[in-house]
Amino acid sequence: MKKKIIPFDSFIDQALYAKKEGYYSRNNPFGKKGDFITAPAISFLFGEMIAIWLIFFWENLKKPKKINIIELGPGDGKLIKILLKTFAKFPDFNKCVNIFLYEKSENLIKIQKKELKNKNIKWLKNFNVLKRGPVIFLGNEFFDAVAIKQFVKKDKVILEKYVDIRKKNKPKILLKKTNLKTIKELKKFNLLKKNGIIEYPKLGLVEINNFIKKINKFGGGILLIDYGYINQINFSSIQSIKKHKKNRLFDNIGNADITSLVNFGMLNNYFKNKKLKVNEIVTQGFFLKKLGIISRAELLSKNMSFKEKTDLYYRLKRLLHPNYMGEIFKVIFAYKSKKKFTLGFK
Repeated sequence: MKKKIIPFDSFIDQALYAKKEGYYSRNNPFGKKGDFITAPAISFLFGEMIAIWLIFFWENLKKPKKINIIELGPGDGKLIKILLKTFAKFPDFNKCVNIFLYEKSENLIKIQKKELKNKNIKWLKNFNVLKRGPVIFLGNEFFDAVAIKQFVKKDKVILEKYVDIRKKNKPKILLKKTNLKTIKELKKFNLLKKNGIIEYPKLGLVEINNFIKKINKFGGGILLIDYGYINQINFSSIQSIKKHKKNRLFDNIGNADITSLVNFGMLNNYFKNKKLKVNEIVTQGFFLKKLGIISRAELLSKNMSFKEKTDLYYRLKRLLHPNYMGEIFKVIFAYKSKKKFTLGFK
């Protein structure tokens, strides 16, 4: 990192994505040997349910001859691998689908290419190659890895967090007066009602706006699954993780993950303001159950040994149970289509 004082979101972005020193540029954070495990690695059933949901949405769009699926932040490629395997069982859909991966980290692209030896997958740096639609953007634990701004509000005083990185290995938080333009942005999203820590995903909204432009132009939608909240919170949700354990923010910079909770309530309002249809936000547990994940598990378990069944249902519990991922993970779907599409949400 360059030696200076930078906004909080710039610090996080550099810590995660700087080309040489960033966390995702020099680490493989996934799995037991890494720092965290995502849903597709917990159980292939997660990926199967997402694949079925995508196929049904394609049918809702009246089975267009071509449909583009863009996975956002595909990590180690496990989800897309399961999707492709499932799509192969549905030939009519499979011949219509174009797969694109949107990945910021060159290091992760190498890992993905090693994992996904499929000539039909293309990697995107921007969305100019999408010349026709419809498009479906798919993000599982994408938005939590996009850096956020933080502000401190006490009565009428609003201060923005900056990080002083001038002293090597001794970064510290500084507070600076917030300019009027930023205050107007925060007010627009009703973020200034209460005192405390205000989190604002400015970089994330820039990303999402690019997705929305393509959805509005070509039709389709965006499905986001992530851990987060619906009603405004006023405390810091930033956390750093290393080897599956909490890590202090300024320890192991570039060698530990940094994430934050996603404000689904704000995303909901943002999508609606952009004239997209938005389904009611649901939990991951609700979504997967509505898609039939329990019935699928029961069917598979009939031919399994006791040990295999135990493993299958333990993994299912991690996806569905409120004490694990079932409640904290939320699902939102915003789309542009003539017909409503509420599969998984009602």
